Amino acid sequence: MGSWLTCLVISYCFLTLYRNEGNFVHGEDLAIKNASENNYKYAEPTVMIAILVRNKAHILPWFFGHLEKLNYPKNRISFWIRSDHNEDDSARMLREWVDANKNVYHHIDLVIEDNKDKYEDEIGPLHWSTKRFDKVIALRENALLAARRAWADYLFMLDADVVLENRNTLTQLIDAKQPIIAPMLNASIGETYSNFWGGMDEMGYYKRAPGYFDILERKRLGVFEVPMVHTALLLDMHLMESDSFTYNKPEGYDGPHDDIIIFGLNVRKAGMVMHIMNTEYFGIVMVPLESHNTLEQESQHFDFILLEAIDANFIDEMKIGRQFPVDRKELSSSPFITTTDPTPSKLGFDQIYMINLLRRPLRRERMYKAFRILGIEAKTVNAVDGKELNTTYLNELGVEMMKGYADPYHGRPLTMGEIGCFLSHYFIWEDVVKNGYKKAIVFEDDVRFSPYFKTKLTRLMSEVEQNVKDWDLIYLGRKRLHRNEEKVVDGTSHLVWPSYSYWTLSYIVSQQGAQKLLNQKPLGKMVPVDEYLPIMFNRHPQNDWKSNFTPRNLITMSAEPLLVEPTHYTGEPNYISDTENSFVVKPEESMQEGKSSKEEL
Repeated sequence: MGSWLTCLVISYCFLTLYRNEGNFVHGEDLAIKNASENNYKYAEPTVMIAILVRNKAHILPWFFGHLEKLNYPKNRISFWIRSDHNEDDSARMLREWVDANKNVYHHIDLVIEDNKDKYEDEIGPLHWSTKRFDKVIALRENALLAARRAWADYLFMLDADVVLENRNTLTQLIDAKQPIIAPMLNASIGETYSNFWGGMDEMGYYKRAPGYFDILERKRLGVFEVPMVHTALLLDMHLMESDSFTYNKPEGYDGPHDDIIIFGLNVRKAGMVMHIMNTEYFGIVMVPLESHNTLEQESQHFDFILLEAIDANFIDEMKIGRQFPVDRKELSSSPFITTTDPTPSKLGFDQIYMINLLRRPLRRERMYKAFRILGIEAKTVNAVDGKELNTTYLNELGVEMMKGYADPYHGRPLTMGEIGCFLSHYFIWEDVVKNGYKKAIVFEDDVRFSPYFKTKLTRLMSEVEQNVKDWDLIYLGRKRLHRNEEKVVDGTSHLVWPSYSYWTLSYIVSQQGAQKLLNQKPLGKMVPVDEYLPIMFNRHPQNDWKSNFTPRNLITMSAEPLLVEPTHYTGEPNYISDTENSFVVKPEESMQEGKSSKEEL
């Protein structure tokens, strides 16, 4: 009783003291205020990225290299990665990357089945057999379950056939606030493929639909409802309806045994639609190859993607009808995955030459990068620069323009640039003969390689050796002027007898072919080198020019389709010609110090 009374007295004194000091607030003095605006910063939504990997060693370093650059907090991203039946180095690369990043991201769940054998019902690693589809369907369903268990706000289903070059991809997709949305990806090869469908038939298969190309070519920009997105799609797991997301076949389903078709059907049955966003350039998707193709061919496929990326600042997209501005940079690989460049080789040739002007270092570096990607060992030839030529040097070589020559289009004499170009090729022909090279390739420094260049070159030379053993010259790149006049070489599928052609972008020359070109002593009756070659295989339209050269027996063929093309065409932005845009004559002056291409060789 005493203790209780003592506590009561102390409490009363305490309250009285603070009331007198003005620090105690009576109930009737309590101010009611409206809630102020919340200025607290909220964390970004959590995203689980689900990735399936099989035999993707050729792309994984760049795939992860660009995922690392996404403008999104890494502690809000988790990875769910599954890999199986790898015949390449994918497993090693995945483990390297995960070991380096396991403490960088919120969580990484990696499972690799170290089974190098292919599925028993598949004919090769690129064949989508029934058992492979079974596995993929089960894995995608497991990814959905993992996202639900982790209470992920979003699930980003991402195939390892993609390079997401746009760093804002995730934020752009989330901000669109759609249940299922994909970034529109550009095709690695061709102009018609992407990661969405414009239409779908009753069986669930792809169907071409009006409006597809308006979206693909970005004639219309925005977010569009489409019947199918795949390869890279963001699922909003907030939605109540997300519980119906499933890759399992619905009861009674007898349609295609395909994960994306089954998922699309389930989405429609739940009353939802898929969306594609094309407001920006997001990146590249590899076009699927056929079942009979090989991993080496798929690797060369990705080589072409790398080549196109280094050409991004050289090639104008308007040429292929793409009006959408793209500011691309070279693709960057992850620093956490060890890679090695292919061992350079001469591809079965005795020599490979690359002609480059010393004052064009960007072109030289670009070609070096291309050769490194393709595994080509090439010899750089410093081109004879028309800006450095003078009459003394030309007289020493015996250079004289052919009498009666005038440019077919401009009616002008030879330019110094055209003379320098001819000499550059002429000195290579001399080097081929001097060294006894049976066959050599010549590249100029403004070539753009076709997809599968090495495979196509090997196939081409096989047809040559089997059908035209005494060949002299084979164009790999040129400007066809009368294509309808060209006939296929008997017994071949990829060779034609060329008509009158321009350009010397790239060609293969044999020892006997080089000797024939030298035997005519062309320096004393010079025409541009791309006029000289058609004269020598007797398909030039100017008979009076041809009469200066006998015999005209250069056995010449051309690759068809061509294996290289120019980085720029005449009239395009950034087109530069070092042959046409040069002086016709130049006053005699001292040669600048430095070696000509002849001295280099």
